[in-house]
Amino acid sequence: MKLEVFDPAMCCSTGVCGPSVDPDLARFAGDLAWLSSQGVQVTRYNLASEPQAFADSEPAKTALRERGDDALPLILLDGRAVSFGVYPSRDALAKWGGLQPLAITPDAAGDGGCCGGGSSC
Repeated sequence: MKLEVFDPAMCCSTGVCGPSVDPDLARFAGDLAWLSSQGVQVTRYNLASEPQAFADSEPAKTALRERGDDALPLILLDGRAVSFGVYPSRDALAKWGGLQPLAITPDAAGDGGCCGGGSSC
């Protein structure tokens, strides 16, 4: 399985650089690393530094022609567009990668669940 990410023009390959980091980009970079660790082939292209990858991809050219800049980020799964204009969640990536979606349990937030187990929960 191959997941390709076509990012808008960013300062670096992940966009996680500079003095003000977008939390969505940081989350997504971590999610892609997790997906890759699960055996999914992940490739990421930045419009600023790899424009030829966009020109060589029919789905990317079509998405940009039809949707303009709103198409980015574009996510392809095995050459088929599955997401336009947003960085998807880890659960969505897991499903597309054929992996078990991540379950959120009360223990995930520590002792006492999501809000410490107080009476205001």
